[in-house]
Amino acid sequence: MKTAQDPALDREISRKLDARERLTDDDATYLYNGAALEDLQRWASQARARFHDETRATYLIMRIINYTNVCVAKCDYCSFYRLPKSSEGYVLPREQIFAKIDEILELGGDFVGFNGGHNPRLRLPWYEETFAAIRARYGDTIEFYAMTVAEMMYVSKLCRVSYAEACARLKAAGVRWITGGGAEILTNEFRQRHSPLKYTADDYMIAQRAILDAGLKSTATMVIGFDETVAERVEHLRRVRRLQDETDGGLFSFLSWTYKPYGNELGGQELGPEDYLRHLAVSRLYLDNVRHIRASVLTQNQNALRGLRFGADDFDIPLEDEVTQMAGATINRDIEAVLEQARAEGFAPVYRPIALAPRPAEAARAKARQPAPVRLPLA
Repeated sequence: MKTAQDPALDREISRKLDARERLTDDDATYLYNGAALEDLQRWASQARARFHDETRATYLIMRIINYTNVCVAKCDYCSFYRLPKSSEGYVLPREQIFAKIDEILELGGDFVGFNGGHNPRLRLPWYEETFAAIRARYGDTIEFYAMTVAEMMYVSKLCRVSYAEACARLKAAGVRWITGGGAEILTNEFRQRHSPLKYTADDYMIAQRAILDAGLKSTATMVIGFDETVAERVEHLRRVRRLQDETDGGLFSFLSWTYKPYGNELGGQELGPEDYLRHLAVSRLYLDNVRHIRASVLTQNQNALRGLRFGADDFDIPLEDEVTQMAGATINRDIEAVLEQARAEGFAPVYRPIALAPRPAEAARAKARQPAPVRLPLA
């Protein structure tokens, strides 16, 4: 519930930011409920400048490969899943996965993310063989998020191996990243309301720590706009900040996107654009130990680029993600148009490469009529 702006609290927030003191949960609650949007913009930009050039923003060209839509988790907010006996269920053949990777390389990207479902027919050897085949075919010219934390958890339990063993086997197959997807809102109460078959928030954090302990890279994610309370949002942020403290900065980035309410059991209304900007600013201010705060072009479109003025420093240009598209997200494959939106907000977009090896992207970009990006080293 929104509360009145409090000048005394505003002064205290400003003092803490100037002194680089950590914000409390009560501070975050006030930022969500009472602070003026223009103050949030100013404070978040101040915090962003601790890590990043104030005139630049980094971006990725990427696609999500939804390798299966079969899932037994039955999350009520999901428009994508099909149960195992559904005639609409699928598992992508390997050649189709390769074709999707080939296309992103032709467009000048170097990154894909895998996101599917809790498919009881896909056991750990399927993932090992698939990711090993990708690494053998493409080497270091492509990088990928192999699966989400939630998918790794499911496969581990399905195959009755520990998280540590599953991570070790995936790493041996050439995996370097397991993304923080599947987090949604990390409170046990939220999980019980909307995805009781999936996992608890406590178990999720154990699994993500196991990923980092295995020497794999990971990210933090969050989805807002369901029926979560401000207190639940703050708890999610607190869990992320604590893990980042305890792992000495093990999480590369924090990405938030918004729930799309179409075609699923939960339904509801989309979150307003200003609410998303407010959340981005709160995330930047509260997560003082996370260098990269990423904006979601996929779910916020042009409003995501406004987010660069509310603490975000990075964004991706996604070319495909069936999960969110089926729930109402729209994809803009005009890469230059998206980059121009960032420029209109006052930021020079700089491509952030993920792959380790050079590749003939210049020819691909000429073919796609895109300007060659300025390249920065991976942080």
